[in-house]
Amino acid sequence: MDRKLKTVVWLLSGVVVILAIILTVVLVSDRDETNTQTATTQPAETEKAEQTERKLTVDEVLQAFKDAGLEAENPREMTKEDYGLAPMKAQEAKRFFIPSLGEDAGGRIFSFDNKADLKQTKEFYDSAGKESAILFSWTIEKGNILVQINGDLPKEKYEKYKKALDELAAKKGL
Repeated sequence: MDRKLKTVVWLLSGVVVILAIILTVVLVSDRDETNTQTATTQPAETEKAEQTERKLTVDEVLQAFKDAGLEAENPREMTKEDYGLAPMKAQEAKRFFIPSLGEDAGGRIFSFDNKADLKQTKEFYDSAGKESAILFSWTIEKGNILVQINGDLPKEKYEKYKKALDELAAKKGL
């Protein structure tokens, strides 16, 4: 009987230790979550204030490129694979192709609900190009839109895409 009692006490003390560990983890994670929410409340409010009032759509940008006589072929919704290592923070994103650059070459058009996410994504593409010439790509930011285009596109053609986006934004009052 004495041995059974020791076993029960040993098991119960093990259960108590496990419950104490679980309780500690839950309380610490709750506290961290509360601190995170407190710390992020201010930036979130600032980001909301920075949200663009008038917005362009991805389809409007695609149409502006086509209207300007630029290649923006076979647009499709971006997949996880299309994002690769880039932040997946866009409200909407489409991939398009520029056949003159090659079979799988083209660009991406992203629409964001806030400037912080747009800036983070733009910084991703810009820094990649600074780290390695093979990763260079053109980026154009206008309002809530970010356009990323394959760096093999000649600068003169890039300027035409930029001009088409600028003209669309001006037409929309942005």
